[in-house]
Amino acid sequence: MCFVWKEPLPVIIIGNGPSGICLSYLLSGYTPYMKADAVHPHPLLHMKLTEKPHVSILDQDLDYLSEGLEGRSQSPVALLFDALLRPDTDFGGNTESVLTWEHRTEQMISHLVLGRSLPGGAWHSIEGSMVTLSQGEWMGLPDLKFKDWMQRKRRGLRDCRATAGDIAHYYQDYVVKKGLSHNFLCGSVVTAVDIETPESEELGGQQDGSPLFMVSGFMTTKDGSQKPFSLRARNLVLATGTSDSPARLGIAGEDLPYVHYELSALEEALKAGIVTPTSDPVLIIGAGLSAADAVLYARRYSLPVIHAFRRPVNDPDLIFNQLPKKMYPEYQKVHQMMQEKSILSPTAYKGYLSLPKHRPLLFQEDRQAVFQDQNGEHRLFRVSLVLVLIGSYPDLSFLANGGTDLTVDPDQPLSPKRNPIDVDPFTYQSTRQRGLYAIGPLVGDHFVRFLQGGALAVASSLLKESRKPP
Repeated sequence: MCFVWKEPLPVIIIGNGPSGICLSYLLSGYTPYMKADAVHPHPLLHMKLTEKPHVSILDQDLDYLSEGLEGRSQSPVALLFDALLRPDTDFGGNTESVLTWEHRTEQMISHLVLGRSLPGGAWHSIEGSMVTLSQGEWMGLPDLKFKDWMQRKRRGLRDCRATAGDIAHYYQDYVVKKGLSHNFLCGSVVTAVDIETPESEELGGQQDGSPLFMVSGFMTTKDGSQKPFSLRARNLVLATGTSDSPARLGIAGEDLPYVHYELSALEEALKAGIVTPTSDPVLIIGAGLSAADAVLYARRYSLPVIHAFRRPVNDPDLIFNQLPKKMYPEYQKVHQMMQEKSILSPTAYKGYLSLPKHRPLLFQEDRQAVFQDQNGEHRLFRVSLVLVLIGSYPDLSFLANGGTDLTVDPDQPLSPKRNPIDVDPFTYQSTRQRGLYAIGPLVGDHFVRFLQGGALAVASSLLKESRKPP
């Protein structure tokens, strides 16, 4: 049996993480207005907002409103929406949002959100006790403060930060509380997207020559069986994030069964007794926060660790050298261990050993890992398990050429940091394909507080397009 929607949907969103959830909320008729008595602490923005107090933010000129705003994002609309939701948070203030939300049925645009897992996306795959890098309040979505949600759950923030488990449950609960569940098709995997320009009413009646997106894939039902689906949409939004395809080292032995790319593999190995405090060390490769999380998790259970990374510990580009020490004490502890418990140090600690400036060469079947140090010498280490945590890439294999044709430089691979999808900064519509939008990390918006601006831009663009005469 194949699920088929006969009429083209106005919008299909691929990805049900915070980007997709926020966009679904905005497309479901929830409309932001300036509060009648609100005073924004940014004088220029306040003046602009009071010019059209009865016009929704979605219907205003986002370019005009965002002009002159500065902050921790390169996206003007991301800065705008964040400033409206959290007016002075970067200055330590606690000014309430200047927005009020009204549900207007005439603003609704029918849509479907496709996601592999539960609403919240990749947050459900992160070990639940891990603490977020961002402050907990910055993880919230419109019109449901994360802090308020936590209080109702009788839970508290940890040094203003939240656990990944709480975040995942918040996003899942948000979809339910806001009445969005009917828009979500969870357990669905997209395998192909074909783009057609129909010429007849049989293919959707798009006589203006605008594209029609043919989305196909399969969904896993409650009984575990897989059912194919075929969907058509007038507009397609990519909101997949970047965690689908872990980065690989490109060395021999990476496919051996003891080599893994997700922290969850360590959790499972611990439960199965494969790794114990008396087993050979767990080898963790990487110098980012995911690798640090793995180190912290392993040390919590007294597992011996070898921590290898290519950069020197004092490299200014290393994330640990950029974080405020008081706000992130656990990561500073890992950084300290990387320095003081190094193979280069005479005080190396037997339960943890760091290998700075070491390059992995080979993983052997007998669970030995071969490294090359900064002097070109080879070193051999026996390990119980390997975790390669050096980043990840989006999986857009369902698009032609893996989506590289949509990037800033089509001659280079898609990379959220170095070569993102090229979009108009005020609509987030692709500069290379009409009707195709992208939001979140795919366009360089990596933090939840800022990726919501992309959802605002897309919703505003789609609403304005829907009102144009045929």
